[in-house]
Amino acid sequence: MNNEEERSLTRSNLDQLAELTEWLGLKHYMEVLMMPTNMEYTAPVSDENLTVTDTKFDNVPVRLYIPRKQSSGLRRAVIYIHGGGWCLGGVAMEPYDLLSRWTASKLNAIVISIEYRLAPMYHFPTQFEDVYTVVKFFLQNSVLAQYGVDPNRICVSGDSAGGNLAAAVAQQLLDDLEVKVNLKIQALIYPALQTIDLDLPSYKDNENKPILPKSLMVRFWSEYFTTDISLHDAMASNRHVSAESSHLFKYVNWSNLLPEEFKKDHVYTNPVYGSSRIAKQYPGFLDPRAAPLLADDTKLLGLPMTYVLTCEHDVLRDDGIMYVSRLKEAGVKVIHEHIKDAIHGAMIFIISPTDLALGHRVANQYIEWLNMNL
Repeated sequence: MNNEEERSLTRSNLDQLAELTEWLGLKHYMEVLMMPTNMEYTAPVSDENLTVTDTKFDNVPVRLYIPRKQSSGLRRAVIYIHGGGWCLGGVAMEPYDLLSRWTASKLNAIVISIEYRLAPMYHFPTQFEDVYTVVKFFLQNSVLAQYGVDPNRICVSGDSAGGNLAAAVAQQLLDDLEVKVNLKIQALIYPALQTIDLDLPSYKDNENKPILPKSLMVRFWSEYFTTDISLHDAMASNRHVSAESSHLFKYVNWSNLLPEEFKKDHVYTNPVYGSSRIAKQYPGFLDPRAAPLLADDTKLLGLPMTYVLTCEHDVLRDDGIMYVSRLKEAGVKVIHEHIKDAIHGAMIFIISPTDLALGHRVANQYIEWLNMNL
């Protein structure tokens, strides 16, 4: 049995345990899924290459990675936002800690990894606001000077739900007149970008694929906004958007936004609308800060050069690809890297040399792109 199969089996067993525990009323589903995350906690250990500390930026916890290596000038900086469906994960998880160490060491750059609050205890827009608070705080010239960061060489990056938050932050910064420093680039790793069509070709093709089956992604989306099961049920049937919001579907119409190779044999059908009660009760899922693909075309103008990494065997594949299409149409320079042999979460499988080789390859491609463009 290879590592991917072992992880898939473990995840399947954990899902079953979580469902049973929640059904018995003992723990929330996400509390059970969080258990492996807690077991992967790593302390902020400095070494000969990096000074690593846990601190706070404007009262939001972050983990800082500062290279010890001398720099001939001001350093680059990467603001990183971890994944986990807005419900799981953390900066201290071993894979994220290792990824941040790699990034800081290979780029001789400062890395700020953000510990935003999680659902189900906190719902949208808390996660977005935590991340935005850190980014806005860091982009102050006085803070950049304190850490010796070049204001012209800053990146915001994230994977999965973190990619969602990174994309939303980049959009929001464009309208914030208080922020004088611009991001140079953004890097979105298999990002979740839209809430209104959960029956895209990628959702159908990868409904039961490892790590992130459709059922889990739908649960993540619904938990981001509420613990009310009615939203989850509506999302699971893809009938959570009312006719009043029908105009938003043009932003996620995969028949127009997906290249032919990703449409495969799927045929686009018009959306089936649901009750307006859901959107009135939980309007967050129609907010571009939660679903960056729902931003109007004019809101995409001025975004920094963007790197989007997608994986073939991933329910979120088409979210990233559609965003690539829309950014290109808006005149934003976009680099799209599609990994045909990868599943969701591939980049963080870099815990050891004996782990998934694909993870090392994907992570190295990502860091190489950062090195060339930041």
